[in-house]
Amino acid sequence: MQRLYDIPFWKNAPFIRLLLPLITGIIIQWYCKLPLAFIIVTFISFGFSFFLFFLLPRIFKFRLRSLQGVALQLMLVSLGLFITWQKNIRNNKEWYGNFYHNDEYLLVRIDEPLTEKPKSFKADGYVEAVAKDGKTISCKGKLLLYFSKDSTAPALNYGDKIIFNKKLQSIKNSGNPGSFNYERYAAFQGIMHNVFLKNGDWQKVTANYLSSKNSFRQFIFLARQYVLDVLEKNISSGKDQLDIAKALLIGYTNDLDKDLVQAYSNTGVVHIIAISGMHLGLIYIMLVWLFAKIPFINKNKLLQAIIILSCLWLFSILTGASASVLRAAVMFSFISAGKLFFKNASIYNSLAVSAFVLLCYNPYYLWDVGFQLSYLAVLGIVVFQKPIYHLFYLKNNLLDKAWLLVSVSAAAQLLTTPVCIYYFHQFPNLFMITNIIAVPLSSIILYMGVALLAFSGISFISFYLGKLVGALTWLMNKSILWINNLSFSVWDKIPATVLSTCILYVIIIGFSAWLIKKDKRYFSLALCSLFVFMVMLLFNNWQVSKQQKIIVYNVAGHQAIDFVSGHQYMFIGDSALMQEGMLQNFHLKPGRIFFQAKKQSAVLEGFKANENYFNFKNKKIVVVAYPLVADTSGVKFDADLVIVSKNPQLSMESVTRHFNTKLIVFDASNPVWKIEQWQQQCSILKQPCYSIPENGAFVCDVEM
Repeated sequence: MQRLYDIPFWKNAPFIRLLLPLITGIIIQWYCKLPLAFIIVTFISFGFSFFLFFLLPRIFKFRLRSLQGVALQLMLVSLGLFITWQKNIRNNKEWYGNFYHNDEYLLVRIDEPLTEKPKSFKADGYVEAVAKDGKTISCKGKLLLYFSKDSTAPALNYGDKIIFNKKLQSIKNSGNPGSFNYERYAAFQGIMHNVFLKNGDWQKVTANYLSSKNSFRQFIFLARQYVLDVLEKNISSGKDQLDIAKALLIGYTNDLDKDLVQAYSNTGVVHIIAISGMHLGLIYIMLVWLFAKIPFINKNKLLQAIIILSCLWLFSILTGASASVLRAAVMFSFISAGKLFFKNASIYNSLAVSAFVLLCYNPYYLWDVGFQLSYLAVLGIVVFQKPIYHLFYLKNNLLDKAWLLVSVSAAAQLLTTPVCIYYFHQFPNLFMITNIIAVPLSSIILYMGVALLAFSGISFISFYLGKLVGALTWLMNKSILWINNLSFSVWDKIPATVLSTCILYVIIIGFSAWLIKKDKRYFSLALCSLFVFMVMLLFNNWQVSKQQKIIVYNVAGHQAIDFVSGHQYMFIGDSALMQEGMLQNFHLKPGRIFFQAKKQSAVLEGFKANENYFNFKNKKIVVVAYPLVADTSGVKFDADLVIVSKNPQLSMESVTRHFNTKLIVFDASNPVWKIEQWQQQCSILKQPCYSIPENGAFVCDVEM
């Protein structure tokens, strides 16, 4: 009997073997920063080697075909190196950072409509010129503009130009343990600096300079504003309902309530309010159905594909063109092209092709959380949805549809869970229930929202459609908030590292492959990985139980200090940071998760406090938040650490007169200009000091 062989999926998806070396090159270039000359030489060398094989005799082609494959892989690695080097704006000779110094004027174009923030107006700026030595030098590069609320900035529009010579600030991370790497995120957008402009710091340019507006971008901004105006006019059931409708329809999230967003995140349906591939899929289905009903268009497949793809890409750009939306747009473009030419491509190959194209366009998408989760979710659905769905057979049609939705959600969650735990340190325990509720409701809201826009000119219809959208959004919000308030709705504060995430993937893939393929080797692999995972957790837990730390956080305008002992911590600082909310979650919570300090305690072993004097194990700490009274006795208090906080009126000379200290730490509740003065005084006194706004959070290990 003839033996049957399984054809590996990568044989039908050749682009996977092209995608992996490209990703390798991108990662190498970002972390190693190889010079351009080396990259060009390697690309030419490997490219020449690859094409040289076509000139060889046939016998040598066959014998050396593996070497040709290696040459192709290395050429793609070099391609990854090059596109990553090229995407780094700092490698561009025309980047403004190569010309600008602190005392020079910048000509900056407003590159988007201003967004109102609690304390300022924000906009993306594009530097067009630097005034240097009496000359105007044309240049390029993006920066973030913040305008004070007392300025005339709201009068600025997209395309307007301003000139200023305010000192730019380099974008830096807070340095808080476990915090979001904002500096890298901004660098991936090509943004290295920001500037805060008060009224009088800038001037709008009118003479000799015309407003330089890109017509297409202007159309997109006007279209977004039109959609927002229609929604605001017709949805009057409440602010939360209006804001969710804006997020669902065009991805406008500026006005969303932070607690409501957290509720959606906790319940596993935050993808509902972040425009993603799901929304684009719904739009695609609607367009296919619509154009199949229109005479003439339904008979012209080419015209139908062009119109559908044009609408999809317009929607993608209108919603902000996030990585997950672009992934879906590229995927649907390939699907439409395949249908047009009567070809059924492998879904794995389509995924690999779309990823290849997007990474060639922007290699930094590789680090984008939306990009990662989007591909993992689709891959999970493709691999696991059918096996999960076929676990049960339900005769009732309604129950069968519900189980189908559950199987899709479970399959997507299976491969996205490790990454979600790594980035967000939580797992939504009730994600299946919330998806059964939120996915159908959000789909109906999206379609009703599109209908509202289509009939916005007919007041009678738009009025009732607005009422319907508001009511459905209210129902979805209430359902999510009710589930979020259940004590067991979310498993929170889960520590994770890159290594633990990788091992978790091996466990999931191993057990899944064993259940699907019935191969004991996968079970053995998963079991061994699970054992390693448990040993690693036990060892990490033992290390945490022994830790003793002092953490002074970098929270602008606030005092924030944690004393950590094992899994417990004691907080000293502003009351605003003691309350559960975005301020605490953003600045303090990541550090506590990072060090696995899970429980706040009023009493720590080895900790004593006397007003602003603290003893922790073998460390003496003083928090100076007030002017020091002159002491004529000449007796100094020994302190391992002096933390200057709350902008007290004092000099470093008075501090060194009172305290014999190893280090003075200036926390972020002090203004930067005052810290700079204190640093100069410390330099004269030869006193070691540490500026938290400049260097990030201060973390000190306490020896037991």
